[in-house]
Amino acid sequence: MSNIDTNTPDSSAIPISPTLSELENNENEHGKSFVQKTRLLRISGLAIIVAAAVCFIARFLVWLINIVTNISFYGTISAGFHSPSANHLGLWVIVIPAIGGVIVGLMALYGSAAIRGHVIPEAMEQILTNKSRIKPSITFLKPISSAIAIGTGGPFGAEGPIIATGGALGSTIGQLFKITSNERKVLLAAGATAGMAAIFGTPIAAVFLAIELLLFEFSPKAILPVALACITGAAGHHVLFDAGPVFPMPELKTPSNTALALYSAIGLVTGFLSLGLTKIVYFIEDSFEKLPIHWMWWPAIGGFIVGVIGYFAPHTLGVGYDNIINVLSGTLAIAIVIRLCFFKFLSWAIALGSGTSGGTLAPLLTIGGAGGAVLGAIILRLFPNSGINLSMAALVGMSAMFAGASRAYLTSITFAMEATLQSHALLPLLGACTASYLVSFFLMENTIMTEKIARRGVFTPDSFEADPLSKLTVEQVIAAHDTLVLSAESNVRDAKEWLKANNDKAHEFVVLNGEGDYMGMISRNDIFIKGINPDTLLSEMTTQGHSVVRGTDTLRQAVELMAVQSVEILPVLSAGGKIYGVLSYRDILSVYKERQEENEHAHIHISLKRRRLKMLIKGRKLVHVDDKE
Repeated sequence: MSNIDTNTPDSSAIPISPTLSELENNENEHGKSFVQKTRLLRISGLAIIVAAAVCFIARFLVWLINIVTNISFYGTISAGFHSPSANHLGLWVIVIPAIGGVIVGLMALYGSAAIRGHVIPEAMEQILTNKSRIKPSITFLKPISSAIAIGTGGPFGAEGPIIATGGALGSTIGQLFKITSNERKVLLAAGATAGMAAIFGTPIAAVFLAIELLLFEFSPKAILPVALACITGAAGHHVLFDAGPVFPMPELKTPSNTALALYSAIGLVTGFLSLGLTKIVYFIEDSFEKLPIHWMWWPAIGGFIVGVIGYFAPHTLGVGYDNIINVLSGTLAIAIVIRLCFFKFLSWAIALGSGTSGGTLAPLLTIGGAGGAVLGAIILRLFPNSGINLSMAALVGMSAMFAGASRAYLTSITFAMEATLQSHALLPLLGACTASYLVSFFLMENTIMTEKIARRGVFTPDSFEADPLSKLTVEQVIAAHDTLVLSAESNVRDAKEWLKANNDKAHEFVVLNGEGDYMGMISRNDIFIKGINPDTLLSEMTTQGHSVVRGTDTLRQAVELMAVQSVEILPVLSAGGKIYGVLSYRDILSVYKERQEENEHAHIHISLKRRRLKMLIKGRKLVHVDDKE
């Protein structure tokens, strides 16, 4: 039934029709590549437009937060920044966050419940489960609800809402145009990270945030639009906000080796703190879930507790970027830093657990920075000559807290450097974030970003490994498949008998005519269908097929072609333009399994014991030669 010899492709190859020539395949590949690059330019243009819009939305959000803050705590209509901590409301300050919570609860109930929560986890869930489709209403509901929550004393930063708003805008634009779900994911990530760059002026950290928490891939088609969006966001930051570092601090000096070790130790301790912080946040969230009242009232309850804490610790109210700057300055009294660390965490954890409209980044930075400063002060107290600096200790604590809680490792390091412009902090940040990441990786199954969606059964990718199918070519795995080739001149009766004796598993076959020309494909169902005339020739039943792969094509390309054409096998084209074999999906599965086993199986390639024995034997031979001489 078959005469294919895969070992000698040129000598026994089967000529094919001109429509299957290698030239046409190359032209198709070039055409496909051109279309992909054209689409990439289109998506990049849309990403820049989304980023530009997000910059103005970010400026509007900051303006709106200031308006609500001044009305709530000072009774004036002003867009200037005034920290809620300087209010003179007395006990009335307890009521303000509760009122904000009521308003946010009503907006979530009658607007969209999607405005509640941690921001980034919700975006991750939409990417992983809903083809990156976010309700357009979030684009305006999220900034307004967040401005009310933060402006009335909510202990959140402006970056969370703008990240959510930017992501929603990118998703909405992606739903208005005819694009793929993957391209819509890119626009969502571009809008979200452009918002981060617009608020903080940290475009590189924003790109890493997209890679580590939103895109779940690293490819030109994803990175280029996001990078352009982040550059646009950073440009908007310099135009619409201050041009300097968002967290200015004293110039830091290059640390000694001893200091580097101690900064890494601070990162290690911070990793354990981030572990406890994550557990407590979700414990509080679970506690709210058990309350016998409607979830609409939870933000009001959380707001009331925030107000109580704010009465005793006013600096916990509001955005708190000034708190980060003060902690990084290294001039605050240690007692104040301890109070800020504890009460900011308590206020933020309760507010976030109540389901109000907020985020995680700025509170984590504040808590981590204060914790790092406290640890640094303790080290200086015990080892006055250790050479560490309180400002540096606060910076590494800030970065290590975010690295441990979110496992956004590269984002944490680059954000701290971009936000402060402290180049000498690179090694301390690297050591501290690595230590914190290690603790988080080994002791925490999910992060503060993934715990919520993991509970809903959503799996979050945690690695970016090269696809093994992209590293192997067809000719590296193709095997002899005579049982997958049938003759067009055979009838149904002969084919049935031959298949029963030689191949009772395959479902599809390549059909050749008497001269060995490729005729097309035929399925087992067609051959064994009831009522068919046993004398019918296979040539009369063959489906014309023009899907082939070259030996130089990757297995990934072959898999994609199989998926598009809904076939299980593909004829293989040689360099000379002739078919010399058949690729089966079983070949691909087999080689994939082998590669996975190779990666998981540990073995020794160089045996030191064997090498020592060889050296000993060789030495003895040399001794015997010398004795004879």
